[in-house]
Amino acid sequence: MQPAYYENLEEIQNKYWSMLDDAVTNRDSPFRIPVFMCANQNEIDGRIVVLRKSDRQNNLLQFHTDLRSPKVDILKKNKNASLLFYDKEEKIQLRVKVKCEINNQNSITEVSWKKTQHISRRCYLTDNAPGTVSDNPTSGMISALEDFDYTMEQSEQGYKNFTVIQCKIKSVEWLYLAAKGHRRAKFDFVKKRDTWLIP
Repeated sequence: MQPAYYENLEEIQNKYWSMLDDAVTNRDSPFRIPVFMCANQNEIDGRIVVLRKSDRQNNLLQFHTDLRSPKVDILKKNKNASLLFYDKEEKIQLRVKVKCEINNQNSITEVSWKKTQHISRRCYLTDNAPGTVSDNPTSGMISALEDFDYTMEQSEQGYKNFTVIQCKIKSVEWLYLAAKGHRRAKFDFVKKRDTWLIP
């Protein structure tokens, strides 16, 4: 028996939004860690990010990064990017094209920073930017930080580097792998058009 979303565009949207919503809080969800790809001219770069927010009403996805990260410089030059999600068990792939907004030290980052746990804040306390060349293998942190020997108050120093990337969805391409026959569809939020595609 095929699922409700097998040949129903509305059910497909309900399915992938429920998977995205679940991934925000479910650490075991494969959708929690999509591949994020951005490009500046001939330099195309991808990395894993952690999905921090899913907002169907505003067609928005969100993740956190360090202001000093190379991807921030890329996004300043080209706001267009892509997120790739895949769930092996569900046999569902999402290719999401987005336009990114960089948020640093504003109302959006304030809300997210307050929710950021003590253990996660140390990522933003390094002296040097992510990707900086080092003579030795290192986390980039002094040993006290590696041992979590710092207070929440001390962790506030990392707020200046804490950055929220908001990804406004332009389109979603859905692929469902099924023995009976794969199904592929595209949801274009710019043109407000939903279409079936040949898988």
